[in-house]
Amino acid sequence: MKSHPPYTMCFRVKFYPHEPLKIKEELTRYLLYLQIKRDIFHGRLLCSFSDAAYLGACIVQAELGDYDPDEHPENYISDFEIFPKQSQKLERKIMEIHKNDLRGQSPPVAEFNLLLKAHTLETYGVDPHPCKDSTGTTTFLGFTATGFVVFQGNKRIHLIKWLDVCKLKFEGKTFYVIGTQKEKKAMLAFHTSTPAACKHLWKCGVENQAFYKYAKSSQIKTVSSSKIFFKGSRFRYSGKVAKEVVEESSKIQREPPEVHRVNITQSRSSHSLNKQLIINMEPLQPLLPSPIEQEEELPLVKGVSLPKEDVSAPLISSSPVKEAQEYEDTPSEEKDKVKGEPLTISELTYNPSASLLPTPVDDDEIDMLFDCPSRLELEREDIDSFEELEADENAFLIAEEEELKEACRALSWSYDILMGHIWVNPLVKSFSRLLVVGLGLLLFVFPLLLLLLESVSMP
Repeated sequence: MKSHPPYTMCFRVKFYPHEPLKIKEELTRYLLYLQIKRDIFHGRLLCSFSDAAYLGACIVQAELGDYDPDEHPENYISDFEIFPKQSQKLERKIMEIHKNDLRGQSPPVAEFNLLLKAHTLETYGVDPHPCKDSTGTTTFLGFTATGFVVFQGNKRIHLIKWLDVCKLKFEGKTFYVIGTQKEKKAMLAFHTSTPAACKHLWKCGVENQAFYKYAKSSQIKTVSSSKIFFKGSRFRYSGKVAKEVVEESSKIQREPPEVHRVNITQSRSSHSLNKQLIINMEPLQPLLPSPIEQEEELPLVKGVSLPKEDVSAPLISSSPVKEAQEYEDTPSEEKDKVKGEPLTISELTYNPSASLLPTPVDDDEIDMLFDCPSRLELEREDIDSFEELEADENAFLIAEEEELKEACRALSWSYDILMGHIWVNPLVKSFSRLLVVGLGLLLFVFPLLLLLLESVSMP
């Protein structure tokens, strides 16, 4: 805990599910819905005008229910602040969809429809890290279920899939991504505000790659930020990977837990309270965030179960269905081709506003992150960096101890074989001894041959 009492504890989604359709329990879908709603409010989920209107209508339907002219006045949408920049035109479109297209949908169905739409957007799950590129232009880096992404303005300018990412490393304030783009090796470099921010960015990338890339957690190894012969930061992701989480969740046999919904839509009166919470919190050092995205087809999965009374309700309105079908019908090769090039994703600029956790990003103060910090901030950064380094070293020592034990067991087993303590085929034993003797002679004779060659070549 870096702040002082009273503490503010927040629930956040760290790794967004690649396919929300596979979420089995309604409670989990509801928690993900709350996270997506928060991302929308803070400008982290960038989308077109039509998509924004549909997402806003789903939120209104989930929290207010069906439109009722007696209960909902003409401008009832303006009482809620769903988006950071909410125009009257957008409010009218939200109200139109809420009135005509979503009637009859219960809260679970409306929340589920929001997840189906949100997970197809390019910034789904992106926890934006503000950086500067080689030209000094502000960019936002993110790590998603698909791979490493870079946003600039209203475009996604880079996407490197996890299978194509060879290495992530950092040196000082510079973060490097080494991978393959368009069948060519490429190295992208970005500059953060502080070394601590760069280290945090690197750790986020390493753990996201481990979570989404590997099939088993046992395949994950400790990674280092530097070369072999130089001391650097080491990090090892500990926990289940995405595939293991999906497999274990499919085996859940318990009764579905009861969901207690609370209407927490941001109203204009509560916006000042939210800002006050941000001001009162001790700011995280420019340690920036991490993320997750979605780009593949949406197969129907039997694991999704909605309440029986919701079966007859329409899942998605007519226009969103057409958009979803167009997305699904796109051949995977064409999608991959599009993904590798700059892609315009919205009429607006991607500029996430300040938020509580995991990382505060203020659109008016991004450039200030790159100014020279005061002496007090430098001292506090050094202390926090030392604490993080110490924690990393402890984790690395534990991992090294486990690897050393495994190596000792392998050596003792080999020794027992050579000494005859363990019965092995005599032919295999003879071959092993011959191989060991040959290697020993080679290591001894090879330097002598080099010396002889050098002496002969000298005049």
